[in-house]
Amino acid sequence: MSNYRRAREAGACHFFTLVSHQRLCVLTDAPLRAALRRAIERVRLHRPFIIEGWVLLPDHLHCVWRLPEGDADFGSRWSMIKRLTSQALPGFGSISLSRSLRRESGLWQRCFWEQRIRDEEDYRRHMDYLHFNPVKHGLVDCVADWPWSSFHRLVKEGMYPADWGSDTKVNDGEYGE
Repeated sequence: MSNYRRAREAGACHFFTLVSHQRLCVLTDAPLRAALRRAIERVRLHRPFIIEGWVLLPDHLHCVWRLPEGDADFGSRWSMIKRLTSQALPGFGSISLSRSLRRESGLWQRCFWEQRIRDEEDYRRHMDYLHFNPVKHGLVDCVADWPWSSFHRLVKEGMYPADWGSDTKVNDGEYGE
C-alpha cells in the first residue's frame, strides 16, 4: 500500500488536483457536476472547509481549500466527496478486478495531488494557475469564457479584473505547479 507524504498543518491552505479514472472527459457533464456539487455540500455540512478557488475541466479539477483552525484532515474530506459522487452515479465507467476488490468506482483516479500554500505569493500563483487552466488546455480563448470556475465569483469580489487572462502575457507567468 502506498504511503503518501502529505502536509499536515492544521488550518492551512492547500492546492489540490484530482483526475478522472483513465482521464475520461466526463467531469463537466451535467449529472456528474450535480453529483459533485451535492457531495461537496454534504461533506461541508459535517467537515467544513472554505473553497478559495476552483476550476472543473473535462478530465480533472484544481482547487484551493482553506481548512478550519485545528484541522488538517483534507484526506477524509476528499475520500467522502469522491465516494458520494461515485455512489450518485452507480455503474459509471469500467471497473477492473483490482478496483473492484478495493471497492473503487470507475470515476476517479485512486490518488490526488496536494500542495500546501506557503505564502501570499504562492497563493496568487496557484489561484492564477487554476483559473488559467482552461485556456492552457485550449478549451477556451479567454478565462472568462469557462463556466465552471470560481473566476466569475472572484471577479464580482474584486480579486480579478473581468478581462484577466485575455492578455497573452499571462501565458508567460509562472504558476503553482
